[in-house]
Amino acid sequence: MMSTPLRDATDGAKDSRKFAPWLRLLPGISPKRRGYVLAWYGFTLTFGGMRLLTWLIHIDVGGFGDVSAGGVHLHHYVWGILLLMIVGATALSESSPRARAWLGLAYGVGMALVIDEAALLISLEDVYWDTEGGLSIAIAIAVIAVVGSVLAVTRGRRASRADEEAEKERE
Repeated sequence: MMSTPLRDATDGAKDSRKFAPWLRLLPGISPKRRGYVLAWYGFTLTFGGMRLLTWLIHIDVGGFGDVSAGGVHLHHYVWGILLLMIVGATALSESSPRARAWLGLAYGVGMALVIDEAALLISLEDVYWDTEGGLSIAIAIAVIAVVGSVLAVTRGRRASRADEEAEKERE
């Protein structure tokens, strides 16, 4: 069956939309800005999710428990640091809009995992549920508020049709 160039172009546009969820979730956000927005979303949702998960572990809800290796508890900042290392190494070689979006999301998740235990890293003691552990919450709320405010104030920079078409061609 012969296909026309117009049909191929239309099918290609549908395929790129199917594999680019950010185009549907964040319409009108420029490709350069999309990674920052996703980093903020990833940070906010991961921070809230980790607080909920650690609270469920703390109150001994069945099915939830600490992660250990060789009898040593692995705090979630370890996973955050590893994720940030992977994001950094990948970002050195990737520059496509799709990669920036995924890297932005992963960066926000990694940052949340580390900042959620910032008080522990500062005091070098497990103060997660102590009064001193509130420092981690304060830092995270400040990050969420400041970054969210910056994103809101700078919202006027919307993706142009040319930006969106160039992104589709690269994907």
